[in-house]
Amino acid sequence: MGTQLSQDALNRALIERQMLRERADIGAFATIERLFGIQAQEPKSPYVGLWTRLQNFQPQELEDLLISRYVVRVLLMRGTIHLVSAQDALSLRPHTQLRLDRELQSGPFAKHLRGLDLDAVAEAGRKILDDAPQSTAEAGKQLKELWPDREHTVLGNALRNKLALVQIPPRGLWHKSGRAVCTTLESWLDQEQHPMSLETLVLRYLRAFGPASVMDAQQWSGLTRLGEVFEQLRPQLVTFRNDAGKELFDLQDAPRPDPETPLPVRLLPEFDNILLAHADRRRVIADDRLGVVIGGKPTVLVDGRVVATWSVTKDKKITVDYLDKLPKSRQKAVAEECDRLQDWMNP
Repeated sequence: MGTQLSQDALNRALIERQMLRERADIGAFATIERLFGIQAQEPKSPYVGLWTRLQNFQPQELEDLLISRYVVRVLLMRGTIHLVSAQDALSLRPHTQLRLDRELQSGPFAKHLRGLDLDAVAEAGRKILDDAPQSTAEAGKQLKELWPDREHTVLGNALRNKLALVQIPPRGLWHKSGRAVCTTLESWLDQEQHPMSLETLVLRYLRAFGPASVMDAQQWSGLTRLGEVFEQLRPQLVTFRNDAGKELFDLQDAPRPDPETPLPVRLLPEFDNILLAHADRRRVIADDRLGVVIGGKPTVLVDGRVVATWSVTKDKKITVDYLDKLPKSRQKAVAEECDRLQDWMNP
């Protein structure tokens, strides 16, 4: 099957590909594409995610990309908001639609949607949102005029899943964010969706998150039956196994650093993809600590693994809540990185 990779080896490979060993001297747009998107459930988290990975990153750079429509905030992998390049949004969203449709059939609103022609709702909603960007709740109120027996919140949530909706600026800006006002992806970019091949999707996933198993890729994407795609790609990939004997795939030329490679302290924003992109997350976080990620707490990496959470107080100070007892030298390094972020957030 291939050489066994330790958890340390998997950790160093992931840290390297996620640009967390050394801050890179490249732009925000290139980084967003290299990472295959950044989690953006919290509007300001992508800014911290870029700051922790890039040299000299300033919020204005990402604001300009959002305003100029080079990047967008849209519902994608795992039914969550991601910040991606415009072209990735157009080519990724078709792959996520099946999962979003299933969510409408089995999620919390399913019983309220029974008997409803969701395609007709989506088409009516598209006309409303393309004509005048607004919140899904506001659009739902207009849809209620056509479907008076349904709650506007239910109709609005149906649009959230059925349509590729962009949360347009000022939502997502650093200096002045706003409420979630939406229009369709096609209207915002003046282009139609065009799915990338599943082979391309898997290769780009491995470039950003490998080595990884089929289940890892399915966890990240929310897609199923990717095993067939991995088998088609097998001749051009290399394989390994983890400490549990699970087969892992990787690109032949991808970096796999020495497991002993020293790593700096890094502060991660809420829901950073490095913590969510695998079914087996032990390479960066212990199973019994997944609650801090799911709960939306920003995290601290020491030696490549989650050892603490951090938060910003009302007086704009960064505080740390340790999950592990660390040596004073490590605590000093954490404090110094917190000071750097604090200074950057409050120039």
